[in-house]
Amino acid sequence: MPDLPELAASFAAALHDAGIAVGPDRTRSFARAITLLAPSTTRELRHCALTTLVSDHEQVERFDAVFREVFGGPAGRGAQRGQPGDPSRSLPDTVPGRAPGARKATADGRGPEADAQPREAPVPFLASPLDRLANRDFADLSAEELARLSEVMRTLVLRTPTRPSRRRRPAPHGKRIDVRRTLSVSRRTGGYPLRLRRFVPRARPRDLIVLCDISGSMEPYARAMLQLLYCASRAARAEVFTFATRLTRLTPAFRRAGPYDALARAGRAAPDWSGGTRIADCLAEFNERFGRRGMAHGAVVVIISDGWDTSPPADLTTHMARLSRVAYRVVWVNPRTASPRYRPLVGGMAAALPYCDAVVSAHSFAALDDFAAALSTSGRRRCPCAPSRRRVPPGSGLRSG
Repeated sequence: MPDLPELAASFAAALHDAGIAVGPDRTRSFARAITLLAPSTTRELRHCALTTLVSDHEQVERFDAVFREVFGGPAGRGAQRGQPGDPSRSLPDTVPGRAPGARKATADGRGPEADAQPREAPVPFLASPLDRLANRDFADLSAEELARLSEVMRTLVLRTPTRPSRRRRPAPHGKRIDVRRTLSVSRRTGGYPLRLRRFVPRARPRDLIVLCDISGSMEPYARAMLQLLYCASRAARAEVFTFATRLTRLTPAFRRAGPYDALARAGRAAPDWSGGTRIADCLAEFNERFGRRGMAHGAVVVIISDGWDTSPPADLTTHMARLSRVAYRVVWVNPRTASPRYRPLVGGMAAALPYCDAVVSAHSFAALDDFAAALSTSGRRRCPCAPSRRRVPPGSGLRSG
């Protein structure tokens, strides 16, 4: 039984032989439609194929003939309208994917007269290979399997909450009066402002700042997360940094490059790949060089790390508190939290938890929904698994809980 790519390719080739112009782009659209809609009957499968593969009304008859030959299900206008005697209504004794020799029979035991109505036949294809990779841990995927996920990652959109900007847009019920526009319009009525013009600030998405741990313990997950950020963060203004023993800004390497070239450039730009981990020192460098200059002000900051740190936990507490004062939200991505036996006992993770608004695993493609939801959530809230924040003396510059 063929899988989804083989099914789409063979059906497109049969249509091409029948004189219907079907190229790789339409074949890819057909396969993507099957993945998204998951048709369970041949009628639903025909609708997917007809929408994506046929571009001319005159091609429908040839399309239906090829469809009946390949899938054996009810297709064509006659089958849908139930016209008696139409050859497109009759189904073969065997359907692809059914055991050989299995005869057609209705569920209620009626005779051949039940064939007068179109029936729904199961669709003969297996699940997409990408579906089998969705629940696998990123650490267990090979480089080839991870590359196959890049096409699906492009369908994801990482959105951040919105914030009011200095730009404005007209609004009939806005709270503020647009004096300039009101006076401009009043010239039509002799200088009398008979109608007030109002406005509201335009909303724009908050910036996305990502700091990805590329140490030895995080190397398999770092490649997957960097690939995801390249493929799915185009809707947000994303700044990407990597850290292990030093901080490296990868945003220039991600511009005007494909996903594979971007990862290659990232490997060349970060010499500390698969090295040790100094989270506190790298976070301090980020706060000094970029955070104080306004990059992190009001932004959603994502830290991807398992929390292993060679620096004292007190240092990480200081720099996390400093970062949380300027960031809108701090989301920590730790693949180790996917295990139900996980406990935040590592010094670095325990020190950072009080200043995180969300902690997610994002260890597989199926777990990325929680990651996207954590990014798009508005407002701040303390992580439920974090201990209570310590009260700090006045003037220390730290924020108490």
